[in-house]
Amino acid sequence: MSSVPVAVVTGSNKGIGFAIVRALCKQFPGDVYLTARDPGRGQEAVAKLQQEGLRALFHQLDIDDLQSIRALRDFLKEKYGGLNVLVNNAGIAFKVHDTAPFAVQAEVTLKTNFFGTRNVCTELLPLMKPYGRVVNVSSMVSSSALGGCSQELQQKFRSDTITEEELVQLMNKFVEDTKKGVHDREGWPNTAYGVSKIGVTVLSRIQARLLNETRKGDHILLNACCPGWVRTDMAGPKATKSPDEGAETPVYLALLPSDADAPHGQFVSNKTVRPW
Repeated sequence: MSSVPVAVVTGSNKGIGFAIVRALCKQFPGDVYLTARDPGRGQEAVAKLQQEGLRALFHQLDIDDLQSIRALRDFLKEKYGGLNVLVNNAGIAFKVHDTAPFAVQAEVTLKTNFFGTRNVCTELLPLMKPYGRVVNVSSMVSSSALGGCSQELQQKFRSDTITEEELVQLMNKFVEDTKKGVHDREGWPNTAYGVSKIGVTVLSRIQARLLNETRKGDHILLNACCPGWVRTDMAGPKATKSPDEGAETPVYLALLPSDADAPHGQFVSNKTVRPW
């Protein structure tokens, strides 16, 4: 078992994830794992970093596949005895002009962005070593989508006592409501991506609270963040930030010094805690 510190970035063969890996290769004092669904694309990305003189390692990970998540978990446990930094970056978004029915977009988007991310957390958070750092990449869209929810839903999503089970029920309800064509009436906004990222932000608040209750002495810090509007395949070429600029806040949170006790359980954008 290696005593080398280890960092894992999900969905990191391109875009913001790739930029996060690049920055961690330069600043993190240990092994950095670039992960991707497709091993070919993952190895290609690792080779690209190698050409820049940077050393990343590759491990296959498809966050939609529980077996894939558990294979990574077992590998990390066996080789490193745990995990020091986890950046949950993997996510998907339908293009604005996509013709897929809204109910399909809702189900597919939540499956990856919320449920996939949650499964990664369920399997990997128990591996976090003392002074570990967890960064869940959310989006500013989660704030605007929250504003588009009914008062009743906003209250639930802002609650300091909401449980993971209750959050899962709400996320499932959104998908069901879209299938029945009643999501407007039930107080949901018209953005599947936005609702999926509400889920990620609220999940982060819940996870941080649980860490406080169960592992207070381990000084693990867990936050959600918005990388900003970044030029990627997902956001398009008109976005204002480069991927490296988009990586700045996630990397800042991933590398919070060991004597830091905040931010924790927060929603962070441009390295600043935002109200939720």
